[in-house]
Formats: sequence, structure tokens, C-alpha cells
Amino acid sequence: MSIPSVFRPRRQTVTAMIGTVPVGSSHPIVVQSMTNTDTADVHGTVAQVASLSRAGSQIVRITVNNEESAAAVPEIVTTLQDIGITTPIVGDFHYNGHLLLAKYPDCARALAKYRINPGNVGGKRRDENFRSIVQIAVDNDKPVRIGVNWGSLDQDLLTQMMDANAASSTPSTAHDVYVEAMLASALRSAEAAEDVGLSHDKIVISAKVSLVPDLVDVYRRLASRCDYPMHVGLTEAGLGMKGMVASAAGLSLLLADGIGDTIRVSLTPKPGGDRAEEVQVAQQILQSLGLRSFTPQVTACPGCGRTTSTFFQSMAEDIQGYLRDQMPVWRGRHPGVEEMRVAVMGCVVNGPGESKHANIGISLPGTAEEPRAPVYVDGALRVTLKGDRIVPEFLALLEDYVVRTYPTPIAVIAEV
Repeated sequence: MSIPSVFRPRRQTVTAMIGTVPVGSSHPIVVQSMTNTDTADVHGTVAQVASLSRAGSQIVRITVNNEESAAAVPEIVTTLQDIGITTPIVGDFHYNGHLLLAKYPDCARALAKYRINPGNVGGKRRDENFRSIVQIAVDNDKPVRIGVNWGSLDQDLLTQMMDANAASSTPSTAHDVYVEAMLASALRSAEAAEDVGLSHDKIVISAKVSLVPDLVDVYRRLASRCDYPMHVGLTEAGLGMKGMVASAAGLSLLLADGIGDTIRVSLTPKPGGDRAEEVQVAQQILQSLGLRSFTPQVTACPGCGRTTSTFFQSMAEDIQGYLRDQMPVWRGRHPGVEEMRVAVMGCVVNGPGESKHANIGISLPGTAEEPRAPVYVDGALRVTLKGDRIVPEFLALLEDYVVRTYPTPIAVIAEV
């Protein structure tokens, strides 16, 4: 999709290849996620990576925090490939990454990228340990994400910058110094990585914070100081609606500024909740902004006193579920279907108009209205449905529209 004209042009970056996934301004914004399984549990981690991948996560990060998890990585990657999952797997390292990558070279080779937090790569020998990880990345031809976090900033660097600020004749606020320390940590680390031998196009940078105004401030400053691709997300976004809304607010402001090459929505799932929800939220943010299309969108009215029946709400939910369930099949057989718009409206006020604007739409009868449901296809009235089979009949019309409008490529037909 093209960039909406009301947005600023995409910030220009180099392209970093994460496995087979290109990340940078010349390519679509990438959605990624992270497992919350014990990585040493190969079966559980494979299952969750597969779930995230099928939901649309183009990159998946896993925790590599001990010897058991490092030893499990090659088997995880191989097992995923055996079941047809080729999503790049990124290793998330803190404190002991230099030790694990050195001791488990098969892990270093199997991962598509290493994520390093320069604030916690190991005590007094922080710089040396950082260089050790980068050297392993160079030796294995792997990219690195230098991920600075608000909650785990390099305390030595922060202290130095706070002291220098206190001695200044025109001191900045403590908050401003904190932000500048984050940027300095990221950019100095990137420079150090290049000094070790990591090529400029094998570096991705992030500087994550947990409050929306801070997120926007940090990334706007960072964007003006480098041309590395940037991973953007609100760290520890939170539970449920709070996490979704805060992530949408922060990411939307930055994406409208042309900032962000790969994104994650870091939601705290409910116990037993579906981790793939954060993938769906990230996709919906991009799709709502008109930056990418992932699945057909359903326009549905919120309901009012004219729609006291819940039928149209149930129908909208059924149609949205049907579209989601069909997308794994449609994606390969019907290219372009992800841009289809469907309308499910509850009464005659806006129903016919919205239905005409959609590719296919239905306007249901409101309270006391004639029990008729006109269906519009590409702006023209196609048929009027009645009775108790409105939902299956509309779904049949929807399936027919997809087949006719988004024909299966000849190559796919030949494979079948």
C-alpha cells in the first residue's frame, strides 16, 4: 500500500535482512512478536512460534537466558522448518549472552538475529562483553538489534551524563538527560558494533519506554540522528484495553511521522490468553492507518435505539470470524482479498450508504423497519435477503464475490 498523503514520507533507512525478511524504509513495515514460553521447552515454544507465525508475525523473538534454552534453539528452529514455519527466530539476550553464544555455536548459527541490551551485557566488563557478542554476529553473518530500554539503562553512562549536566551553566531537566542517555547508549553501541566489524546494514535500533509521550519524544530524536532501521513499540504496554489503546496511540503518532520499520505491541496476556492477540492488534493498527492490509475489514455500526435487536451485532461478529478463518486459505488463492471492505449495518439511516461504499455490504432492518436486508455489491443493489437464512446466504454471496473478484493465479491452480 502507498503511504497516505496526510502522513509524512517514510524516514529513509538502510535495509537489514532478518533471515528472509527485509526491514527498512524500502519495504513494508514488519509485524513481530515474542514468545512467553520457557525456551528450553521445545514443544511448547515451537507451538507458540507456529501460532504467532500463522497469526501474521513475520519475526518471532525467543528468550535465551540460560544453557538449557541456548541448547534448545537449534532443535526449535529445525522443528519449525520441518512443519513449514520459516519465520526468522531472534534470540533475546541479557546479562550472559556473550557466554551462551560462545558456548553454544549451533545456537548462534540457528538464530536469524541477536537482540542485545547494552545496559545489561555484564557488569564492569560491559563493553568487552558487548564486543564479544558483536564479534560472534560478524562471524556468523547475523544482524543485531541494539535495544535500549528505559528500565535497564546503562547506569554508568547515565551517571556520567547527569554529572556533566549538573556542572553545566545551563542544565537540562533530569528527564531530558535520561532521554539523551538512552539515545547515546543506542548510538554509541551501534558505532562500537561497526568498529568491531558489523556492517552498517546489519544493525536495527530500538529505544523503548513505557509512556506514550516519552515514546514519541525518544523516537523522534533518534530518527533525526541515524539511518538505521528502527524497531518501535511501547515496552510493558500493559493488560487488555489499556495496552491496546496506549500502543495504538504511540505507534500511530510515530508511524504518521514516517518513523518505524518493524513494530511490536507488547501486551500482557490474561492467564491462558492467546499471545497472538498482540499480532492482531499490531496488524490492525497498520491497517487502520492505511499502511498495510492483512485481512478484509468489516465496517459495522455501533447500534442505537433504532437497532434494539442484537441480530446485526451477532452477524457482524460471525462475518468477522468467517473472514479471519478464511484468510489462511484466501491469502494464497485470492491475492488482494486482504483489501476487501465489508459493511454490516443495522438500519436504514447509514446502512445503504455505507454498504454502497464497501465492496460488499448488507443493510439490516432496524426496529419496526420492514424485514428486508438489501445487499450491495460494488455500489449497486444486488439482491434483497429475507427470512431466517440471511447470514448463510450473505456468506455465500461473500464467498462468490471473493472468487470472482480475486481470481486464483494460474501458478497456484497448477500446483493444486
